[in-house]
Amino acid sequence: MSREHLSNEDFFSQLAALVEKTQKKGHGSVHLTQKRMTFDTSSAPQKPVKVADDPLWDLHPPHPLPLIVRATDGESTKADMKTKNPDKVKLSTVVQPEEMAAFFARYAEVCRAGMQSLKKRDRSKRKKEKSKKKKKGAVAAPAAA
Repeated sequence: MSREHLSNEDFFSQLAALVEKTQKKGHGSVHLTQKRMTFDTSSAPQKPVKVADDPLWDLHPPHPLPLIVRATDGESTKADMKTKNPDKVKLSTVVQPEEMAAFFARYAEVCRAGMQSLKKRDRSKRKKEKSKKKKKGAVAAPAAA
């Protein structure tokens, strides 16, 4: 099940298309994850040097490691909830340390564009209940005095 990672440009174009498709449907999610690659992609891997003072010595590699950024449409199962969805969209790309600033600037643009379809939460029901409790508490307090 090994898939090749997309180039950063291909990743952004397909991510924008995925976000647009989700917006047109009117519902759905796009799941975005990122994590540091834990293996060294160079030919001669170097292990971090253990320092007695630092309990997290293995989290400080001698040089920055690349990130893997993934996006899915979140539809892992079919409507019957028993079979896996073969149409699930999975995207991934590897971001090298020297490309991170430019990558995240573009990543923020795509995410911001995807947030246009978000709806503000309807809190009117909760506000009504809260105001009823306040009125009920205010009416009950003078009666008890």
